[in-house]
Amino acid sequence: MDLGDAKELSRALGALMQEAHTVLAEAKGTPELVARVTGHLGCDLKNVVSITESFAAWEHANLQRGVDAYLARHSPQAEWFGISGQGREHNDYVNMLAGSARGFEWFEIGAVDYATAAVGPDETMEVIALGLVLTRSPGGSPVVVGLRGPQEHGAPQAEVTVLAAERRDAVAVRDEIGRLMREHDVYRGQVLSFAWSEHRGNDLVSFLPRPAVSADQVVLPEGVLDTVERHIVGIGELAARLREHGQHLKRGLLLHGPPGTGKTHTVRYLMGRLAGSTVIVMTGSAIRFVSEAAGLARRLQPALVILEDVDLVAMDRSFHPEGNPLLFALLDAMDGVGADSDVTFVLTTNRAGVLERALADRPGRVDLAVEIPKPDAAGRAALLRLYARDLRLEADLGPVVAKTEGATASFFKELLRRAVLIALRGNAAGTGNAVSTLTDAHLGTALEEMLGERETLTRALLGSGEHDADEDPPVTVSGEAYPGDHGGEGFTMFIGRDR
Repeated sequence: MDLGDAKELSRALGALMQEAHTVLAEAKGTPELVARVTGHLGCDLKNVVSITESFAAWEHANLQRGVDAYLARHSPQAEWFGISGQGREHNDYVNMLAGSARGFEWFEIGAVDYATAAVGPDETMEVIALGLVLTRSPGGSPVVVGLRGPQEHGAPQAEVTVLAAERRDAVAVRDEIGRLMREHDVYRGQVLSFAWSEHRGNDLVSFLPRPAVSADQVVLPEGVLDTVERHIVGIGELAARLREHGQHLKRGLLLHGPPGTGKTHTVRYLMGRLAGSTVIVMTGSAIRFVSEAAGLARRLQPALVILEDVDLVAMDRSFHPEGNPLLFALLDAMDGVGADSDVTFVLTTNRAGVLERALADRPGRVDLAVEIPKPDAAGRAALLRLYARDLRLEADLGPVVAKTEGATASFFKELLRRAVLIALRGNAAGTGNAVSTLTDAHLGTALEEMLGERETLTRALLGSGEHDADEDPPVTVSGEAYPGDHGGEGFTMFIGRDR
């Protein structure tokens, strides 16, 4: 058999298989799945219009809420149905309907596939992973809405598909679902963290509990917290009036100072103080999603975007002659939020002297830089009382304060923990009696431990008051000079450690 004969035979076999499928499909009649969809739409399958919109995987809960609100408005009694059949995860709804109609693949009506999505720190909801529902357009025309979530071997996204006899009806349904998604956004007013997942490198948004930190738990020099609140909270309270006067709302705050002095603790206070605002925290390598985070903040304003240890991505360009892509992404994201948006960027750093000066070039990047210094004598005494919490201090704090000049809040937190451990060990052996009082002996022994030669590394990590390295040269932000500082920790933007 020559090549020409082989090609002719191949064409003949293909035509035969096509004819066989056609005969088989006609013999079986219209599949129930196809009949349900086309019967509702009132048109042949070849005339069905399909419109699909895709969303990031972390928008799945919002998409479900939007569709639920749409159904509640237009067809509250509608019931979802699923599709069974091999290969459904690789086919869109139109292909499954067409394949079933032609008899090539037999997809049938089956159970709905569900998944679980978070809608709060301790709350979840069921979402449709694959399912269809018969409903109507805002104008009353019959339509079919299909939802599907991220598939195991597919793109990490959620999709809504609208099937209709007329394109205008499908568009109207899609647009109203989009409006309802924003109206019922699960992220509004929440504390969120962008994180990175090893599973296909998906960008995920997770919920964090909102910290409850009162003003008396923030130990700072007099007037510092008031200055921060005026810049962050005060502008938000006057947002409407500022807009009326043509003034920008977007603003930036930089908290700088040595490690362990209370920068993160101050940020945690702001997160609790602005209870109605959305907070977005960037975590580690997820800084590459800063553009998405800024867009989410603009959508959910009033909002805070928190970037801790920002020097690790916003180091001056002179340190990176070839350029720093993450720095450019950060600057673009900060500029991309409209000036009239009630969005605050809160940045913290241990090394202000190395920061990119362009952070202060435009309003809304960094408008206010505040130093969080190591506590003075009054501050050290206040920290001892703060971290003692509900325990009674029957001790003279003077000697402890005198011996801890230059120590940080982190140092005192660990000091009090050790004092409690010493008190617990001093109770009757094995009784587990609670500690209600800390004495000079408890504090003195704990301090002696931490100032001992073997604790050199601990003191260095927590801030012991020992001589620091030479300070970085001053740098100017918003026209105000402030000193740089040294010290550094592993890169983390998770708001969960006291600083």
